Order: sequence, then C-alpha cells, then structure tokens
Amino acid sequence: MPKREEIRIRDPFILTDKEKGVYYMYGTTALENGLRAGDTFSAYVTKDLENFEGPFEVFNGSEIGFWATFDYWAPEVHKYNGKYYLLGSMKGEGKCRATHIFVSETPLGKFRPVTQAPITPAGWECLDGTLWVENGVPYLVFCHEWLQVGNGEIWAMPLTDDLTAPAGEKKLLFRAGDHPQVVNNREASAGGASGKVTDGPFLFEEGGKLKMIWSSFIEGGKYAVLEAVSDGGIFGKWEHKSSRYGFDGGHAMLFDGLDGVKRISLHAPNTPPNERAAFFKW
Repeated sequence: MPKREEIRIRDPFILTDKEKGVYYMYGTTALENGLRAGDTFSAYVTKDLENFEGPFEVFNGSEIGFWATFDYWAPEVHKYNGKYYLLGSMKGEGKCRATHIFVSETPLGKFRPVTQAPITPAGWECLDGTLWVENGVPYLVFCHEWLQVGNGEIWAMPLTDDLTAPAGEKKLLFRAGDHPQVVNNREASAGGASGKVTDGPFLFEEGGKLKMIWSSFIEGGKYAVLEAVSDGGIFGKWEHKSSRYGFDGGHAMLFDGLDGVKRISLHAPNTPPNERAAFFKW
C-alpha cells in the first residue's frame, strides 16, 4: 500500500465518497520523462489521504484505438446527473492538445468517451477542462494554451445536459497577463518559446460569490495557485487576488473532507520527478 510521499503525481484531483468513507485521487500519473506522459488514466483510493490503494487503471487509450496517444494529463472526475464524468487533457501526433470527456457508472470505471472528437474547439491547443454547473447549465471551463496564443487564456462554454456538445457560444473569461503577479514562463522543451501560462482552473462558491483558483508562474519562477473572484457568475468581471502560498506548487482544486473540513489539493514541488500530492486546510 503506497504512501502519499511515494506516489509521483501532478494535478491531483480528489473525489470524496462520504457513503463509502473513502477518497478517490486522480491525476497525471503515467509520467515518463519530464512532463511527457503515456496513454492511461489511473486512480488511487484512500481513507486518510496518506495511505493509498492502487493505482487502478480507469482508462487505456491503446485498448480502444483512441485518437490521443500520449500526454494524458490532469484528469478530474465529477459526479453529475447520477454518473461519473472524467475530463482529461491529451494529445496525438499531428493533433492539437485537447480536453475529452468520458463517462462511467462508477468512480473506478472503466470510463468510455462520450464522443469521438474532443469537446474543446478544433484547431485550438487546449488543456485542463473542468466542469461547472450554474443555474442548471453545465459549462466547460478550459485553458487556451500559451504555446498557441502567447498570453494564456481561460474560456467558458455551455454544454448540452449530456455533456456531448456545445450548447452556445464560448466566451473568454480572462488572460494570464490580467493577473499582475504573472510573469513569462520559458520552457526549453517548447523550443525556447515564452509566454504566460494558464493552468488548472477550478470553480467554487464561497461567501455568496463565484471564485476560481488557477495556476501560473509568478516572480522568482515559482508555480503558484492564484485566485479570482467574479462580480456576477461565470460571465461576470473577474478580479484577481494574490497567491496564498509561498512555495513552488499548484494545479489545485478544493474538496470537502470526510471530517467536514474543506481542503485544497495540489502538487508540490513543480519540479520533475519530485512532484507529490499535498493537502492543506482551505
């Protein structure tokens, strides 16, 4: 039974099952060299966030001849309309990185794609799609990647109730550079390209307001969890807040603990191959 500090994982996403008294942890786990990853998604099961069972493979792209063949990143699982939906980022040779949606009757799958094509716009380099439901309408919130647009973007798009297609026009929420702390990132793996990163949006309500946490690079080159607050729902004006944390770590989400305490889940540090899941009270 692996312990938390023994599991290399990026983008850890926690699904709490209060009835069974367990947590399911998903994330980028098929890691090879650096950030390169294989073509599977897996999950771990834990009761205490320190001792885990698994990994349990929940999707294998090669088994079904799936369009995406590598870089299976940042899966997150939401219970919606009585089923479990996995949203994950992935890439294929000659194809744009995209978010695809999968469905299962149980948290451990196996998951199956709800459509043949990804849900993010064709021809866009996209990643880190998340689900948000507002006034009964499901929205895909996702990143338009800095590698394509320079100044990374976060967009929202309404979906049909079965999450198989857009149900209206997508809208830009904000750009990475709108946050005063965000600085250019430079990655040798991108051929020296530089730009401002948007990663890992996660939406939640707090104090009667819609808020978002997301990640980028700030002064000193640190990977950080940043906050934004809307003045009126998902398509309101977003005001940016400072990072709460001074360490190098991010791609975060919030979850309700079995003990009733709300926690944040993220990976830290952001340096391969040392990434580990970290949990803090929110």
